[in-house]
Amino acid sequence: MTSSQLAQAVGRFDGDTPAMVTAAIHTAERAFSELDACDDVIDEASETGQAIADRLSALLPTGAFEDVALELDALEAVSARVRGTNQTRLLLHRVLGREESAKRALPTVHHLAGSDLPSLPSSYTDEVGFDDLMAMAAREEELAPLLRETHTERLGAVAAHLVHVVEQAAAVGFADEVFAQDSVREARHAYELWVQCLKERRRDLS
Repeated sequence: MTSSQLAQAVGRFDGDTPAMVTAAIHTAERAFSELDACDDVIDEASETGQAIADRLSALLPTGAFEDVALELDALEAVSARVRGTNQTRLLLHRVLGREESAKRALPTVHHLAGSDLPSLPSSYTDEVGFDDLMAMAAREEELAPLLRETHTERLGAVAAHLVHVVEQAAAVGFADEVFAQDSVREARHAYELWVQCLKERRRDLS
């Protein structure tokens, strides 16, 4: 409902109190109806977001980066649908005389950096040097099980973070614009970090 539509709905009363009351009731009924429609969009977005998080939980361990990227595209589309209701919700709350002051306390969207992940073991980081390449190769072979384990930990940490970010956004139905945008941005960043970890594992273990 736009401002002009609201003015048209209420109309002019010219001192006709009953007509004014009737128009006010009809306007409130329409406002509540449209607000319910916006809430339906938010509820649907919450369900869809959780479904995306569930699919990500299943996809990330498989390394299916293209399928994961498609899920993030779907996440952005869900967020955009809710964002499209923002102006309408704001106007309707004003019409009903109840500004959205009682907003839900939102969690923090934590940023995950590569430096937060476990460091990859390597003979190059050993404090003791090596006399020849054979000794270095032997050390690399010795470190191989730890290297595999660390790659698994790194990928698991990024995957868990990505799913958590999506679940947080879904829990509030993407209703807060800033929080939703921060969540989608961090989900994209986590995806890029996850792809980087996949490439590093392929490089080291192939």
